[in-house]
Amino acid sequence: MRGRSTSLLVALTIVAAGAASCSDDDGSDDAGGRRSTRGGDVAVPVVTGPIEGGTYDLPFTPALRTSLEDNGYSEDEYFIEGTATSYLPDGTWSEDGDWTVRDADTAAYATRILVRRPVDPDAFDGTVVVEWLNVTSGMDTDPDWGFAHEELMRRGAVWVGVSAQLMGVEGGDSVIDIPGLELIALKQWDPERYGDLTHPGDEYSFDIYSQAAQSLLRPEGTDPLEGLDPELLVAIGESQSAARLVTYVNAVQPVADIYDGFMVHSRGDAGAPINATADEPMPEPALIRTDGSDPVMVFQTETDLFGLGSYAARQPDTDRIVTWEVAGTAHADLDTLEYGIEAASQWSDAEPPDFAEMCGGPLNDGGQKHPFRQALISLVEWADGGDPPATGAPIETTTGADGETVIARDDLQNARGGVRTTLVDVPIATYDGEPRADVSVICSLFGSTTPFSAEELAALYPTHDDYVSDVTAAGDALVDGGFLLAHDRDVIVGEAQDADVP
Repeated sequence: MRGRSTSLLVALTIVAAGAASCSDDDGSDDAGGRRSTRGGDVAVPVVTGPIEGGTYDLPFTPALRTSLEDNGYSEDEYFIEGTATSYLPDGTWSEDGDWTVRDADTAAYATRILVRRPVDPDAFDGTVVVEWLNVTSGMDTDPDWGFAHEELMRRGAVWVGVSAQLMGVEGGDSVIDIPGLELIALKQWDPERYGDLTHPGDEYSFDIYSQAAQSLLRPEGTDPLEGLDPELLVAIGESQSAARLVTYVNAVQPVADIYDGFMVHSRGDAGAPINATADEPMPEPALIRTDGSDPVMVFQTETDLFGLGSYAARQPDTDRIVTWEVAGTAHADLDTLEYGIEAASQWSDAEPPDFAEMCGGPLNDGGQKHPFRQALISLVEWADGGDPPATGAPIETTTGADGETVIARDDLQNARGGVRTTLVDVPIATYDGEPRADVSVICSLFGSTTPFSAEELAALYPTHDDYVSDVTAAGDALVDGGFLLAHDRDVIVGEAQDADVP
């Protein structure tokens, strides 16, 4: 059955994506506080929902139900519709990211947002993380929820996923092919549920993303937050969505002024095109503009440096931009894949592909989720007026045998420099974010793990207590340095105590 096998893909490709409140013309309203201070010039869409029914009576890309229930969370889907504006460059855009836009055309749209929030209003911490859903695979996926969901729910944050792009709603050719799995968009997956949605094209996606934020701040129709009053809106997107956020930060946020901070996760060397009809191509590389008023966190894995080309877009930290390049991590890893398979198992009995066999060996297990969660929480605190995130060293590079620039590696072949993890400082394997040779596009994102032999482990850690002691010390240092949450340190130490090392 097409829907069931596709439901499996929804989760697997996580690795690759009330009452009405009316605003015055000046952007102010009766709610006061943050609702009256940002985004007053952004159009307000009409919200309907919660959406139910359809062929499967499920939203596309649903979260793991047991995880939501265990943490006192709900998941609801809403439709937002209105008129979106497209933009064109105003003048010539340069690599520095100091870009301006002018309005181009307008078009009607209707798309959806997914809302995962604490059931108890008193548990809400005031933060709403708004993920630009990834469509690299030809359909909506929510990779950053996969990385961060445990910490977001532990803190009581709201997560909102936005179907901002044409491909996720209407369909199209995917960049990534996964053998044996069908890639499908909302309207194809469940025409009964999503048949009335309409997307005019990706040139409108930037304003649609702004209007999704507006639907949370000044809801017209149904309130998708059911009375929760957001103090901070944090924009977040991974990979393809990160490229769109680069363009959003540089060109659209100065106009919309609606988000309070940005997590640009696993970007490449450039931004996404603002409009296919623009006279000039997008600058490559493209930096993050340095004169913005809202904080930007750039989180990069080993894969991103040369696999996606972000090395060319490196830039120094400023008082508004901080970059972490995390040693030992891959663009997609075993953690997100395992979450995806578990989420898929609740609505599909289809057998998932053997990715290790398909990709030539064990996938990267470098623990990206732990530094990513710290980075996200650091960004939230920064956007709320706190101190900026800790300053992370870049991953070290050297000159390879063929004269090209490559990642510098230690005697155990783990990357030197960068933001560290306990896995690269107290290793039991080589964690490589770069792709194996001659692999498919999907496999190129997973990197690899090469476990050490029993003899190598014994030489590094003569006793189990030595290993646990080293992990504990490394974890403590990372917490003290601002690169690891104390809660995650405790989890990591517990896993070390249970590990069969040496």
